[in-house]
Amino acid sequence: MSEPPRADQNPAARAEQLRAWLHHHAHLYYVLDRPEVPDADYDRAFQALQALEREHPDLVTPDSPTQRVGGRVLDGFAPVRHAVPMLSIRTETDTTEAGALAFDARVRRELGLPEQGLPVEYAAELKFDGLAISLRYEAGVLAQAATRGDGETGEDVTASIRTIGQIPLRLQGEPASWPALLEVRGEVYMRRDDFERLNARQREAGGKTFVNPRNAAAGAVRQLDPAVAATRPLSFYAYGLGQVQGPELAATHAQTLDTLAALGLPVCEDRAVVLGGAGLAEFHRRMGERRDALPFDIDGVVYKVNSLDLQRQLGFLTREPRWAVAHKYPAQEQATRLNGIEVQVGRTGKLTPVAKLEPVFVGGTTVSNATLHNLFELRRKGVRVGDPVVVRRAGDVIPEVVGRMPGERDRYVPNFRMPRECPVCRAPVGREKGSLEHRCTGGLTCAAQRKQALLHFASRRAMDIEGLGDKLVDQLVDAGLVRTLPELYTLGVAKLAALERMADKSASNLERSLADSKRTTLARFVYALGVRHVGEATARDLARHFGSIDRLMAASEPELLEVPDVGPIVARSIRVFFDQPHHVEVVEQLRAAGIQWDEHAGVAAAAPGPLAGRTLVLTGTLPSLTRDEARAWIESAGGKVAGSVSKKTWAVVAGAEAGSKLDKAREIGVSVLDEAQLRELLAQWPQPSA
Repeated sequence: MSEPPRADQNPAARAEQLRAWLHHHAHLYYVLDRPEVPDADYDRAFQALQALEREHPDLVTPDSPTQRVGGRVLDGFAPVRHAVPMLSIRTETDTTEAGALAFDARVRRELGLPEQGLPVEYAAELKFDGLAISLRYEAGVLAQAATRGDGETGEDVTASIRTIGQIPLRLQGEPASWPALLEVRGEVYMRRDDFERLNARQREAGGKTFVNPRNAAAGAVRQLDPAVAATRPLSFYAYGLGQVQGPELAATHAQTLDTLAALGLPVCEDRAVVLGGAGLAEFHRRMGERRDALPFDIDGVVYKVNSLDLQRQLGFLTREPRWAVAHKYPAQEQATRLNGIEVQVGRTGKLTPVAKLEPVFVGGTTVSNATLHNLFELRRKGVRVGDPVVVRRAGDVIPEVVGRMPGERDRYVPNFRMPRECPVCRAPVGREKGSLEHRCTGGLTCAAQRKQALLHFASRRAMDIEGLGDKLVDQLVDAGLVRTLPELYTLGVAKLAALERMADKSASNLERSLADSKRTTLARFVYALGVRHVGEATARDLARHFGSIDRLMAASEPELLEVPDVGPIVARSIRVFFDQPHHVEVVEQLRAAGIQWDEHAGVAAAAPGPLAGRTLVLTGTLPSLTRDEARAWIESAGGKVAGSVSKKTWAVVAGAEAGSKLDKAREIGVSVLDEAQLRELLAQWPQPSA
């Protein structure tokens, strides 16, 4: 099929010939990376098909190459119910060889096989760092594409997925070989070189750059305008099946992937069939050595029992298959140079030393700053300015300096010392006895603390002042327009509109948001004040217990200790806060500015519900609920959301990229739920409106 189809007197036959030719050469180009014709020939055939379809609109088919980009901008994503759930797989917490051996031992035990005997055959493949997608082919033609969502229900992203050249709009091979219905599961990702080119274009156009390829890929798929999605360089790999109508395609997982490749779907070549735990461990080691050389990001490998019969025999544990596991790699580390150490001042006055690094690519992004935590941690690691150091980053975790690389310094470099004065306001820096933290004593007289306090006060979970972001807060503080929280409510449209990049409309919108924020709840107001150690849950407990801000401000430490989950440290912090006259004055000025709440709203005992009296912990990213939505739903059902896992925790609700909280839950035997199970628990309990 190297020659483009010649003109045919029959428009329908001509269109079919052109479509078949274009599909064939798109597969060679995008999937096999083996083009056989010049781009100019492909473009001429494409334009010929476009012209033919314009002249005969009835000849346009859903699988036509001309339909990859187009259609109206969507109003939103329609829900798609997965006929076969898109389940997640568990992750081995041990990132060493022992993790592979543990999975093999578990499979053998559950199959009733002796410890010593014939090895189990496994399919080993890469764990792509992208977005899981389900492709639905009906009679060989792509009919729908959906995200994983919560595993049961995803979002219809067909318009965006059709723009990805690697994904065939029509399967390869003879139609007789196509299943009547075929759901292909796979991952949309972005190659590193494509990611760099995309960011370069964004910078040149003055647009937003992306943090890492995974975020860029996910954002591109969830574009409501397919024309915008088409400008994002996305790739795809298939790795499994969902619903299939027709005869079984294969007897093993490896054969399934071979069949998908024969049907024209891209399948990663870095896969293998291995025997036993030793084979798994070797694959993990080999891919780990090649990880940095791969053209795309991976965060581990995946092991699957190869026999589909054995997979069915093993079945599922809760919502995880017993026959598969993800085996991740340790947090990525790279060597670079420590060029300097700066001190950042946080909202509560905490001073944090921050490493200024020679930029280095690690963990999916370029890192030039990394935390050194505190002076004592810095000393323990023995790092000094000018040292070659190791930087670690895993996922979205804040980068940190692990330590200095071996070797003698060629010159004397003094140890870093914390400043005696705040680098922002020059107030004295102090450290409480027994504490590792140095703090600025300037309070809201310190511009750094003031900026952070304003951002915290305006945050969505506090006063929810939309439009008051970092840059605007910088302007307000630097210009001396806002020195205390109450002064936010005296700005007015004229002062706001005079600020840089603040048009009249933006100023009016912010003024309206400030006015709307005056009606709030006592719990939100207490949280917004920024009392050290008082988070959202504690603020709600305090509001429920005391019922009014005056009673809270007057409460003694023993009275504060009567509040559930308030211990000596928190009680002391609250008392110290309200013992400062200027904090009490801030409260009074805010009330005078018009902030009000129903003193009795939300302060009654927790409502009876399916989670009454139970404490849950949220970790990771849930498929379709934000952290705030999940928290609100749990609390409306009588439950409490805590920030850490303990023996008092009833259950941990875990999503994607769950971390140490999930590990702790498994370690101490706390139940683990996914979003679908949480929804089942709350099925008869209405979800609070946003």
